[in-house]
Amino acid sequence: MAQSSDNKVLVLGVLAGAAGLSLGAVALYNSRRAMPQSGHSEQYLSSNDQRAAGASMVVGGMLGQAEVLDRLGALIQCVSELKDEVRALKSAIPKLQDHVRDELRGRGAEGGVARIRAGPPNRTIPTRRRRVARAEGQSSEEGAESEGGYITALTDSEEEEKSEADESQEEVTVIEPLDEFSALLERVDALHNGTDGDKRECLRTMLDKRTEFGQNTTFLWRLVRAYVDVHDITTNLEQKKTHAETGKKVGEEAVKMNPMCAESHQWYAIMCGIMTEYETVQNRIKNGYIFKDHLDKAIELKPQDPMSYYLLGRWCYAVAQLSWIERKIAATLFGEPPSATVQDALKNFLKVEEIRPKYSKLNYVFLAKCYRDLGQKGQARKMWDAAASMETVSKEDEEAQKELDYLLPALGVY
Repeated sequence: MAQSSDNKVLVLGVLAGAAGLSLGAVALYNSRRAMPQSGHSEQYLSSNDQRAAGASMVVGGMLGQAEVLDRLGALIQCVSELKDEVRALKSAIPKLQDHVRDELRGRGAEGGVARIRAGPPNRTIPTRRRRVARAEGQSSEEGAESEGGYITALTDSEEEEKSEADESQEEVTVIEPLDEFSALLERVDALHNGTDGDKRECLRTMLDKRTEFGQNTTFLWRLVRAYVDVHDITTNLEQKKTHAETGKKVGEEAVKMNPMCAESHQWYAIMCGIMTEYETVQNRIKNGYIFKDHLDKAIELKPQDPMSYYLLGRWCYAVAQLSWIERKIAATLFGEPPSATVQDALKNFLKVEEIRPKYSKLNYVFLAKCYRDLGQKGQARKMWDAAASMETVSKEDEEAQKELDYLLPALGVY
């Protein structure tokens, strides 16, 4: 049907230039067909040879004209059919628009935010160009080229298409609820900051979804964090060790999957630090090196994260407290012992306070320890007071409060 419609469009140019002629020619043709042909034939046959020859030319001319008029009649019929099809198209276009809108709404409802933008502004629909049929030798259905060349025809249906294109220039935005993965991340982040029961539920929830989202780094480092949380609140030693070992394996997987994720390096480093509680001296030192390497990488990738500087301060302070024998063992096993001073630790703890003041109760405790070790008791007392002024909410805060009580005699506070 599409090819037939295109062929019928060709006749518009002919009709535009010969509308008056076609109607007059059809009337003349019909009147001549109604005339009695026998009388004229007898008159011309009874004449001399010259008149007979003239009669033959007249008859031949009438036959050629009749063929042209037949074709003009066919053209008029095509135009009539074309008009019917245009009316049908015009009536169908509004329904098509509603159908497209329904489709867009349906796709947006599948989740997330759907944005559909049409082509550049002020874009117009190119008009169709067709060739007009020759008067002789080819019919209009064959689409042959006329002596007049090309004629541009813009139908009513194309005008409707242009209107549709202009309307589609506007951006369509469908705002829907978060997808399943985003909702999961929000949920586990909230559980991480909740009670001990929330932390356990967080780990269970992530383990249930690991098959589905286990190839996503953002999911994996949160899973490591969940293992850290459950390790800290578990009292059974074997269970604590199991959580630490499993969490370390997940951390290795996260780092390999995306080496440019700061959080993956950070939480893997934390797990390596936790594993020092369950390893031999040799493995403890090895994990200490791994801890430092991945923490440095986390700071390189995300230099404004206070947690990384706090952990690095803890590492520096621990290394500064190593005994002579522990340094010798490290040098024997790895060629060079880890190196850090109390001043290095103080620098990192102060960086935490610079990025986020009152970051944690424990950060103030370690600031007080550093100043105490450096002989600056006045500064140490200020840090002790700052820590004591903060509420005890988490288990980490409880640990900090115990450290504060231990510092009392050294700072002259009774």
